[in-house]
Amino acid sequence: MTSTFKIRLPLCGIVISAALLLASQTAALAQPKFKSIPTQYLAALAEPGANSGDNAQSWGLWRVDPGPRGVPVGDYDKLAAHGGVAPAQWTFNGSDWWLEENGRIMEAPEFPVPPGRYLVTGHRVVETVLTVFPKQADGSQRWELADGATVFDVTHLRCRSARYTPVADSKSCSPAAVQQSSFPVQPGAHMPPVENCAKQDYTVLFIVGVEE
Repeated sequence: MTSTFKIRLPLCGIVISAALLLASQTAALAQPKFKSIPTQYLAALAEPGANSGDNAQSWGLWRVDPGPRGVPVGDYDKLAAHGGVAPAQWTFNGSDWWLEENGRIMEAPEFPVPPGRYLVTGHRVVETVLTVFPKQADGSQRWELADGATVFDVTHLRCRSARYTPVADSKSCSPAAVQQSSFPVQPGAHMPPVENCAKQDYTVLFIVGVEE
C-alpha cells in the first residue's frame, strides 16, 4: 500500500522576512528628513570631546553670518559716535559684546537655540545630526550629537568667537582696549583677552539643514 505524505514547508522564514521588512519600514519612517538651508552659525559651549550635555540653554544662534555684518575694532569710535548702531542695523551692547577671529565686533547671537534636530558640520570631518531638546523645569536644555560624533568633529576651527563682559570690579570693558595685533586668530586658538573684561570662548558649528 502506498502512503501519501504531505510536506508542510516551515513558515518561519516568511515570518522572519516579513518582520525584517516591517522593521526596515519602521526604521525608515523613524529617520528624520532634513531640508537644506542657507548656513547658520551655532555658538556652542562644550568640551571638544563631548557628545552630549545639558547646557544647550547657554548656546547661541546666528541665523546669518555675523562676520560680514560686524565692525572692525579699529572703527569702534565710529560705532560709538553712531550711538552703537552698526551699518548692518544691529546695536552694540557695551556690557556684553562679541568678537570674531578677524577682529570684528559682532552682533550677539539669539539665545537660546530653539529645540529641534539640525544637520551640523565643521566642513572638516563629519556631518551629523544635533538634537536640541526642550528646556527642562530647572532651566537646563539637553543636546546630543548622533553617530558618536564629538563637538570637535563638527567644529569649524577657522571661525572663532568670544563674548566679553566687564569684570566684577570694573565699569569699563571696551573694544577700544583690544590689541589689533592679536588678529587674525589662528584656527583652533583662543580669542585674545581684553583689559577689564571677562572672556568666554565659544566653539562655532555650521547648521546646514533642519528637520522638515
